[in-house]
Amino acid sequence: MKRIIIVLVLVGTLGLTAWTLLDNKEKVEAKVYKPDADLKVGVRTASAELRNLSEETLFLGSFLPNREVEIRPQAGGQITQLPIEEGQLVGANRLIAKLDDEQLHYQIEALQVTLEGYQNDVRRYEALVKGDATPAINLERAQLNIRATEAQIKQLKKQIANTTVTAPFSGIVTQKMVEKGSVVSVGSPIAKITDISSLKLVVDVPEKAINQFRVGQSLPIETEVYPNVRFTGRVTMIGSEGDAAHNYPVQITVSNSGANPLKAGMYGSIANMNKLKTQTLSVPRQAIMGSAKAPQVYVIENGKAVLKTVEIGATTNQYYEITKGLKAGDQVVTSGQINLQNGTLVNAQ
Repeated sequence: MKRIIIVLVLVGTLGLTAWTLLDNKEKVEAKVYKPDADLKVGVRTASAELRNLSEETLFLGSFLPNREVEIRPQAGGQITQLPIEEGQLVGANRLIAKLDDEQLHYQIEALQVTLEGYQNDVRRYEALVKGDATPAINLERAQLNIRATEAQIKQLKKQIANTTVTAPFSGIVTQKMVEKGSVVSVGSPIAKITDISSLKLVVDVPEKAINQFRVGQSLPIETEVYPNVRFTGRVTMIGSEGDAAHNYPVQITVSNSGANPLKAGMYGSIANMNKLKTQTLSVPRQAIMGSAKAPQVYVIENGKAVLKTVEIGATTNQYYEITKGLKAGDQVVTSGQINLQNGTLVNAQ
């Protein structure tokens, strides 16, 4: 009797447990959202249309001077003349500085006296050699002394010429490093000359865009200081080696303008217009789903969202070119794709 009671209790417990689990399952299933197959999802759409696509890529850089050099004398001494000031425009071969050359002139005078003595010796030895009154070697030594002295005089004249420091090209004195009366040594900087008759705009171009440029190409140049003025530049150099980020330097030479003068260090940008195609089928960028390797779009057909695989070509900031998978006039979903499945009824806006 006792065993029967235990069995009945176990059976009752198992039955109660099973009923509880079944009841819970029914409650959970009741709470699960079941979409209404007849309910339409609101989406925004746009047409696949033929458009003239162009891509405008901006590259920012800084202007560098056409030429810049530090003036360094090839002689040492005290500066006796320094007729320049910072900001002054100087022409080519214009005097920058004059060093004291008085001692060098004295040395030349002394050598000229010595040279005159050797020349007199030569005349005397020539007469004596003719009369066999002196060995010919004395005449030869006097002639060699003349040549050596003349060489010393040439060296001193070169040193005197080096005491006159001139500008190698036309430019602006951007830095004056000494004053009149200063004593300088060979190679010490005196001034800096900068040529900005033309400037070099140097920009770093990513690897994917470097083929848009070629040497000799004309490009429009814009600056922040003259926002309404466009300059014209010419590509004069394309770097053959990129940096760690795969950027390549491109140099564009720009002629300076008297009406809108540019200065070294200013920012400039080039807008390289790369015409992709004319009248190419395209859709807004928001319509593309998935990755660039497997792009998809939802197309509205008979009131339903149909998922289609497409192939894309060129891109701009607003549109993707569609090379396969769509035709002109197709309505593509641009907003609301997250709520769609293939075949979902939609209410297009």
